[in-house]
Amino acid sequence: MTRPAAGPVRATAATATTAVLLTALVTALVLTVREDGYFTDPVGLFGLNAACWALFAAAVWSLRRVPTRHAAALVLAGGVAVALTGLVAPPRTSTDSYRYAWDGRVQAAGISPYDHAPADPALLPYRDTWLFPTGRACGKPDLAAVSEGVCTRINRPRVHTIYPPAGELYFLLVHALSPDGARHKAFQAGGAVIAVATTLALLRVLRRRGDPRTAAYWAWCPAVAVEAVNNAHADALAVLLSVAALGLTVRHRVRGGALLGLATAVKLLPAVLLPGALSGVRRVRDAAAVLLPAAAVLYLPYVLLSHSSVLGYLAGYADEEGYQDPSAGTRYALLRLLLPDSWAVPAVVAGMLAVSAYVIRRGDPERPWSGALLVTGTAFLLTTPGYSWYALLVIALVALDGRWEWLGVAVAGAAVYLTGRVAPYACAVAYGAAALAVLGGWAARRHAAARDRPHLVPDLSPAPGEHR
Repeated sequence: MTRPAAGPVRATAATATTAVLLTALVTALVLTVREDGYFTDPVGLFGLNAACWALFAAAVWSLRRVPTRHAAALVLAGGVAVALTGLVAPPRTSTDSYRYAWDGRVQAAGISPYDHAPADPALLPYRDTWLFPTGRACGKPDLAAVSEGVCTRINRPRVHTIYPPAGELYFLLVHALSPDGARHKAFQAGGAVIAVATTLALLRVLRRRGDPRTAAYWAWCPAVAVEAVNNAHADALAVLLSVAALGLTVRHRVRGGALLGLATAVKLLPAVLLPGALSGVRRVRDAAAVLLPAAAVLYLPYVLLSHSSVLGYLAGYADEEGYQDPSAGTRYALLRLLLPDSWAVPAVVAGMLAVSAYVIRRGDPERPWSGALLVTGTAFLLTTPGYSWYALLVIALVALDGRWEWLGVAVAGAAVYLTGRVAPYACAVAYGAAALAVLGGWAARRHAAARDRPHLVPDLSPAPGEHR
């Protein structure tokens, strides 16, 4: 994101225009978050989200003409406003934060969340009517039955938790800091704090190594308000730690590797950042020696305190989502257009190995997030996940690197999550469009680089002593 030259009057006008567009974006986000149409009107809800994304794109485009001295403050102020919109309603499109609240509660009672499913009768003393409604309230589509006349807001109440130990520590911390009766607001407030902290981390890295304006890709993104704050997904904490890790990796690989291990122990997805963190490094064991012990230490207390596996429902989740059997769902949608279903998983493995090897060998160690974006974005295009909050990591990497075309992956995730139940081909269409956007951006950048590269003109002047 570069800023064309602008005089004082134009700069003031650009700042005012950007502020107006931000105000419109915040207004649209409030309307979107307050709309409870996930089950009743998914297409209409997607339309509201699309309007938010259009306003977001317009605001970011306008920011290009705002002077650098004003841009950082505007990015941060807009980021705070966007984050606050996620607080205006209970979680609308996900029930994951209710599991967070439950896991925090049972941990506070000295019980490992890996030992009992929420529906286990052994945990009856810890139930309340907020997480476990009874009677007529059980007729809502977002509630799961537990027993006769009892239901719960927690999804998959009969399986153990899926979340890694650092995520569980976060759930316990939020529970410990929350006042009585805070309910969903505690995790939403935590998400807002994390979202703004990520903006600050991005600005800190970009002031040294890039254009601070690109932090707006994260700070103003509608997905941050919806997924990091309103739905309060713990992925936001993993993103914050990932941004800090990649920023540190440039000069302090040991500390950066340790933070990357911590991010992976919140949600497993940041593990795909490892090739980017190893850009230009020839000794992989130097980073592995930091990452693996960091993750092992975080798991150790739960291994000692738990009677069941700390992997929880991870294997069952992978099977349920079709990652092991491609024919069971919409995973690998783009590959399955070209290859037999049985070839999808080997193709993903081969593709990821090739991209990772390229990044490790040819990546820029001064910009590890650039290689990390290539690997992470490729993983999304190959696996086509159906959950929009996974793409929070991609959004943060785009903010660090500036290649805005990869935001199409986040748009695709939202489209699939909101409309996939009523549009069977939404996954292939949405991720196909995202792939085309990435290829188009790559081609445009190559063309621009070739155009700006000085053409070599042969030197036809005579050599010393030569006469023509």
